[in-house]
This record gives sequence, C-alpha cells and structure tokens, in this order.
Amino acid sequence: MPHRLLDAARVAKSFSGVRALRDVTFDLRAGEVHALVGENGAGKSTFIKILTGAETPDSGSLTIGGDRFRHLDPSTARALGISAIYQHPVLFSGLTVAENIALPVDRGHAFRRIDWKSRRRMAEDLLNRLGAPIDPQRDVESLTMPERQLVEIARAIGARARILIMDEPTASLTEREVANLLDIVRALRVDGVGIIYISHKFDEIFSVADRVTVLRDGESIETRLRGELNGDELVRLMVGRELSLVYPKRTVPIGGVALELRDVSNARSGVSQISLSVRKGEILGIAGLVGAGRTELAETIFGLSPATAGEIVVNGAVTLIRTPADAVRVGLAYVPEDRQRHGIVGQMSIAANVSLSTLSQVSWRGLIDRRAEDVRANGWISQLRVKAPSVAVPVDALSGGNQQKVALARWLSIKPSILVLDEPTHGVDVAAKAEIHQIMETLAASGVAIVLISSELPELLAMADRIAVMRAGALVKTLDRVEATPQTVLALALGHAA
Repeated sequence: MPHRLLDAARVAKSFSGVRALRDVTFDLRAGEVHALVGENGAGKSTFIKILTGAETPDSGSLTIGGDRFRHLDPSTARALGISAIYQHPVLFSGLTVAENIALPVDRGHAFRRIDWKSRRRMAEDLLNRLGAPIDPQRDVESLTMPERQLVEIARAIGARARILIMDEPTASLTEREVANLLDIVRALRVDGVGIIYISHKFDEIFSVADRVTVLRDGESIETRLRGELNGDELVRLMVGRELSLVYPKRTVPIGGVALELRDVSNARSGVSQISLSVRKGEILGIAGLVGAGRTELAETIFGLSPATAGEIVVNGAVTLIRTPADAVRVGLAYVPEDRQRHGIVGQMSIAANVSLSTLSQVSWRGLIDRRAEDVRANGWISQLRVKAPSVAVPVDALSGGNQQKVALARWLSIKPSILVLDEPTHGVDVAAKAEIHQIMETLAASGVAIVLISSELPELLAMADRIAVMRAGALVKTLDRVEATPQTVLALALGHAA
C-alpha cells in the first residue's frame, strides 16, 4: 500500500464561538486522488486553510512525511511540499509566466544575478510536461482562466509539491478544458503526487477519485472507496440530517403577489432570465451552491447591479430599479451577506447605524437630531432584543448575532413591504439564529414578503414556503414546501436532476 503523505487527526477550529471544524480526521496517500466533498459551510475551506498554514487549528494534529505538527505556517507548508490551486488562480499580475512559476523555487540570495535563461527553460519544461503550449514570456494578465490554472499547476510541480490541493479547479472551464485537466490529475497521480480534490461535480469525483471523504457540519462523516458510492448515496451522506425544532415554522395568511420577476437578466453578473414571484406573508427560499448567482440576483433586485433585461414588478406595477434609492422608494429592503463590509459600519454607534437608511426622518436642514435618532434606535433594540449597554456603543463591540440584528433594524426602519435577506444567520450562534428566525416569522405574519437566501439546507427547508433552486446564474426549478427535500434541492443545485 502506498505510504501516507498526510494524516490529520481530530482537527478542530472555531471562529468567534462558532464551530467550523469538529474532530476532523483525514489522510492522503502517495499517488492517490482523495476527494473532499460537502455542502456549503461544511468546513472544507477551513480545513484547507489549516493544511496550507493560513489558519491555526484549536486542537488536533497534522502528520506530514512522518513528522507531527500542531499547526503550520504558510512557509512551512510550502517547504513540506503542500500547494493549493483554487477556483480563482492566484498569480502575480505584471510578471511573466516564467517569473510566476519561479517564485516558489527562487530563494533570493543577495547580490546574485538571476539566470533568466534558466528560468524560461524550467517554465517551458514544466508547461510541456502538462501539454500546455504557453509562452513563458507572456504576462499572466493575458492568460485565459484555463491557462492560468495550468501555470499554477506548473508552479506547484516546479516547487516539488507532494500534496496538491485542488479547490473547485474546473468551475470556470469548458468541457474540453475539464477533460484536459482531469488527464493532468491522472498523470500527477502516476508520478506519486497526492491530490486532495474538492468539487461539487459528481462526474469529476467518480472519474478521478480513489477515495471520498464527506464533511458535514464541520465533522468528517465517512470515508469510502469510489466504487462503494453512487450519486444518491453521496447526496445522502452530504445532507444526512433531519430538520429539528430549531426552525419553528408558523402558518400565516398568504396575500397577493408583492414582487415578480419576469425574465430578469443581468449580463454583468451572469444572472440569466429569472422568472419568479413572492407573495405577501410568504418566505421564498433561494438555494444554490457557491457561484450559483444567488447574491447577484439579490443585488440585481435591489439595484446595486441593475438588470439589463426583463421586468421587475412591485405590488402590481412594473418598476425601474436602477439604484438602491429606487428600491427603497418602492418599499424594497436588502440585508447583504457580508454584514462587516456592507451591512453595518462597525466604528459607528448602534443609533447611527439604525438611522442610516432613514436619515431624512431624524434630521432637519442637514443636522441630525441625536435625541430622535436615539429614540428610534432604542425602539428597535428593544423590539429585536439587541443585547447592548446603550445605543451609543459602536456596533463592532457587539456579538455577531447582535450585529446582524442591527443590520436588520437599519432596513426594517424603512418599513419595507419586501425584504431580501442574504445569509441572515451566517456565523451566529444557535440562540441568535432562533431569534432571527422568530423575527422573520413575525414579519411574514405582518404581510412582509421575504426572499431568504441561505446556504444552510435545513434553514431553507424549514423556513421557506417555496424554494427556488439556482445554478450557474439561472433558475433550475421552484419547489413547493411539500416536494422540497434535502436530496431533491441538493441534486437540483448540483445539476443531477431535471
């Protein structure tokens, strides 16, 4: 049996009290392709960051080449022969292909002249080995996406990588380019390289993987030989859980259509001919994998990146939404996914954050009435049960869940009829998550139409009245609550069901 290149034992990691990994066990053998699969948020990215030294685990150990480590830093990981190739290649613009390939190899001695001819020859040899007819003297900015990935692979081989991590490497490739890349993976395996292959595409996994490990909710669930699995079994292992009472769904009256999209497209962001509707009192879930176009759709609806085709109908009237101000005027609010960058202003007070969307209501002749601002903010922190000593404290002093509630308060203060929530419970603890769900239920009961984007299938399946599944910027299918199952939603998102 080939020797083991890597042994990860009981690796755990938390961020701000939220558990990302829990006792993950994983191993990799020389000349093996070991697929790592799981839903969004299963812990794959965190585990890879620990292997490359970008994150430090809270506990557990890594054994590489027979040596045991509590944690790695990036330079140690590279020295041990660990290289990662991501969905979006990381190359240095302004440098040539040869210079990028040479970077991990050059150690940079003072007063040493660079042997340019040797660099170009090394790059040429590595690229020829991959069957990549790329001129080593080309600037990387001129390369296509598949060419960039080939350069990254050449760089990893040149640095004598023994453990190669490939994270969604074919996401931007054509069918022919995918086939070429998989051939390269097989050739690397013959050379004794161990490859950790991360992909949502089952056909690729069943084509090249020797073994498959499933991560779920930050835990390694099971490792199987490729021949022991089929698509249905893999989906079951990835989902593998029943809905619990964490998500209590209330039945509320459903009214008329509040928001309708008619063949809405956004050429800039890849959203293509979306037609769907959400009614008053309804929670419409939007499901899909990373890159499916869910956030891009939300930004199109809200006017952050206006639609380039189709119609947006708000409460029965065709509405031109070119800016967020247009959206707000017709009662549409949007709580974005990244609350730190787009949802709150961390250095500003709770009161200032809450009033950001309604400054005209707390100001007169350009001057803000601080008393009116405080009164308004106090009302919202009481209603949403924000835990804070006063509305004067900066928002970045609050917990993640309370920051999210402040982001909600900012947009609820405009009294929207339509509310788009993008990952509203991401990175918050269980108690805060339950409170945010209760807020959503209360809003729906009052007649607000809610669009809920979430990467957590249990959340969508429990909270949504219907679920629209997206893939590659398009709407695949909209499921009624009774027909939406974890297997069905995930299969649609992965492109394994009609």
